[in-house]
Amino acid sequence: MYTTTKESIAEKLLQVEAVKLSPQKPFKWASGWNSPIYCDNRVALSYPDIRAYITKCLIDEIKEKYPTVEVIAGVATAGIPQASIIADRMSKSLIYVRAKPKDHGMTNLIEGKITPGQKVVVVEDLISTGGSSLKAVEALKEQGANVLGMIAIFTYGFPIADEAFEKADVKLVTLSNYHTLLYVAVKNKILDEAQREVLAKWQRNPSEWNAE
Repeated sequence: MYTTTKESIAEKLLQVEAVKLSPQKPFKWASGWNSPIYCDNRVALSYPDIRAYITKCLIDEIKEKYPTVEVIAGVATAGIPQASIIADRMSKSLIYVRAKPKDHGMTNLIEGKITPGQKVVVVEDLISTGGSSLKAVEALKEQGANVLGMIAIFTYGFPIADEAFEKADVKLVTLSNYHTLLYVAVKNKILDEAQREVLAKWQRNPSEWNAE
């Protein structure tokens, strides 16, 4: 029995290996960082019960934190599936933001209809440094959208991301986070305390971390 939504989401992500932990044999991120964790929440889309639970939790948070929302915006690519489901369930308009403009046709960066002043909630699946997520927010604002904030399934909780969202004055709501994940992993005996400390050390300074 999990006492919080954060714990429940973390447990489900670990259960389907949307999050993989490997403190002794780290993964290599595209940024070049060595990492004892790899998160791909798109894996959860392949499990109907877990997908439905995550969607319900996202909708519940949107209704509570952003009750005046008119448009759901997915961030390409991983935010689009959940944004699509949410918009359908909530009977809201749906748009999505590309990573970069198309190189043909209308060269759109934002796909779908957005009217200046409309109240938008941006959907992401994962927050790491926050850079690409905030670029999507900026693109929406440039089109006149009233961005209420962002919602995501999971955040690593890097200080650089917290600072970036604060500087941009963008509200961020996440279903679960890194510290909760480590707590659940130890509780479920996926990690021992020594391994938990290795992962905690990485989170404090990921760019300089190396497996020991």
